[in-house]
Amino acid sequence: MTSSANPRRIAILSTGGTIEKTYNASDGTLANQRSVLEIMLASLDLYGVVVDRFPVMNKDSLEMTDADHERIAEAAGELSATHAGIIITHGTDRLQFTGERLVQRLGKRPHVPIILTGAMRPYELRNTDAMQNLTEALLAIQIVEPGVYVVMHNRVLQFPGVVKDPQRLQFCRADEL
Repeated sequence: MTSSANPRRIAILSTGGTIEKTYNASDGTLANQRSVLEIMLASLDLYGVVVDRFPVMNKDSLEMTDADHERIAEAAGELSATHAGIIITHGTDRLQFTGERLVQRLGKRPHVPIILTGAMRPYELRNTDAMQNLTEALLAIQIVEPGVYVVMHNRVLQFPGVVKDPQRLQFCRADEL
């Protein structure tokens, strides 16, 4: 663990997804309009960690294309040279595709840990998993070995081979389905 005199520098790449959806009072919908990550991070005591946030995009992952997955992987690769770890907030519907792209582009053992996380329910809802998942990712990034992971719902799973289980609304190994 690093001391507060020599903090660990973590990059958070925000891409949108449910974790960042906000309520639109004019039409009653939840959408990716603005990021809530700064609000979430401000509520945490992050001793020994400095977080640099990099907005990459702000879209529902169902709308992501192969070019978007490549853009995320490219940004993570660039930031791995200047940060001790990378957290990517991401929509859960296509998170597994970005995880696999990261492994293809950076290998199973990139230079630093890269963690994807998100939420099944937006931060702005009372019954949300967003804070739990972000907090777990911030802890895991400090203790896991270099690799590509998803961290959500009290689980740390390493890519390749991670998939979303739509029945249980969580991520698991493909062989667990």
